[in-house]
Amino acid sequence: MSTPARYWREIPQRYRYEGNKCKKTGNVFFPKRLVTPGMKSRDLEDVNLATEGTVVTYTTVTVAEPRFTDMVPYTCAIVEMEDGARMTAMLADIAPEEVKSGMKVRIEFRKMYSDGEAYLHCYGYKCVPAE
Repeated sequence: MSTPARYWREIPQRYRYEGNKCKKTGNVFFPKRLVTPGMKSRDLEDVNLATEGTVVTYTTVTVAEPRFTDMVPYTCAIVEMEDGARMTAMLADIAPEEVKSGMKVRIEFRKMYSDGEAYLHCYGYKCVPAE
């Protein structure tokens, strides 16, 4: 399954960890929103996201889609960043049995998978344990 168009469209957010912030509530969103949920406000400004956060909850994947089978088992987590944004991220550099809710992590830019006949390398963010 090749997804280069979708991948390239999302590059700015992936490379720069961009989100946006509601000027009225101060809530930070990732990925970017067009309106503030529940308010229908379009008064949003672009922000760079915090690079450290805390694991809120997680799950270990043991059966994955084809492009991720070489990584099984791996852990995905919902991470609350220091600025309040929440994101779903794959965890790296830690065994699944060592992951705990409340652990501190930081974002790193990593290769996610290779896709298609041209073997396009797709990069994005993963979270690793904070030191």
